Amino acid sequence: MNERLFRTQFDQMETTEKQALMERLAARYAMTFLGLQPFDRWGQNCTTGIFEKDGREFVFVPGDTVTLGWEQFAVGLNQESREELEYLFREWELEEEPGVFIRERMVPVRQAAIGPMLAGRELEEINWEPVKLDDPRLRPEWLEDFRQFALTDRDSLTLAGRARFEREGNGWQASIYHRIDYPDFQSRLQKQGLSLPTADEWAYLCGGGCRTLFPWGDGLDYSMRLHWFEDMDEEDGDRPYDMEEPNFFGLSIAFDPYMREVVQADRFTTCGGDGGCNICGGLGPFLGYLPCSPHYKPAAQEDSEINGDYDFYRPVIRVEME
Repeated sequence: MNERLFRTQFDQMETTEKQALMERLAARYAMTFLGLQPFDRWGQNCTTGIFEKDGREFVFVPGDTVTLGWEQFAVGLNQESREELEYLFREWELEEEPGVFIRERMVPVRQAAIGPMLAGRELEEINWEPVKLDDPRLRPEWLEDFRQFALTDRDSLTLAGRARFEREGNGWQASIYHRIDYPDFQSRLQKQGLSLPTADEWAYLCGGGCRTLFPWGDGLDYSMRLHWFEDMDEEDGDRPYDMEEPNFFGLSIAFDPYMREVVQADRFTTCGGDGGCNICGGLGPFLGYLPCSPHYKPAAQEDSEINGDYDFYRPVIRVEME
């Protein structure tokens, strides 16, 4: 069974064999197997199993030995990306080449052995607990602020570090904020039989071993609908942002630079975003989305307290070998 948990052998399996393998994994980890589903994007594809447990969906990601990190363009920048960077470099009066500038922010090229895992398909919040509006922990002054807000036509009220109220249809969802630090959060996950991906595992989940700067190529694809840079026409308002759609493993990952994904490390570390620093600094879409590259250097945070405005997580279960 071991070798079939890795990408080359897994991709060659017949559908009936994959089905049986996924059913055994579901039984081993007390999950509900929802079925096989194909995912094909950016030149990579995988037909794999979808699972459900405790209200969240997981996808089986086969293991592999891959090259991670970045040192030079594999294909080269497209014209729009090149023009955007040339403009910015002129404005900053920078003399170094864009490739050198980018390489300084990427992890070195290396080989990494990635084990098979069951990975949460969506990013999840860490600090916020959904509660009912009559929860006694909602303080009277918070509820008074909410009652005044509910008279407006706006949809979301956040009382920083305290509570949040979001409109859902004809009702409201309240949430309470909990402060938590990185070690305590890791301990909480471990008690649930879950973990965080390491930085190398995250890079694999995001890029699948791609050698280009982004999973789709070296330059930014300006035809995509991107968070923070495009307002859709009203009739297209419900269309998802392109990068948020499932990738070749079936994961919604690295689609918003404001959302930092917490990973497993010796100290509080994040991947997949910079909390929007580049965007807020007016650096444009290419450099704004550069922290979403699978090769971008993981960021070791200054303290251990998780920030509910920017920090999210993806639960994973590492599949044990037999």
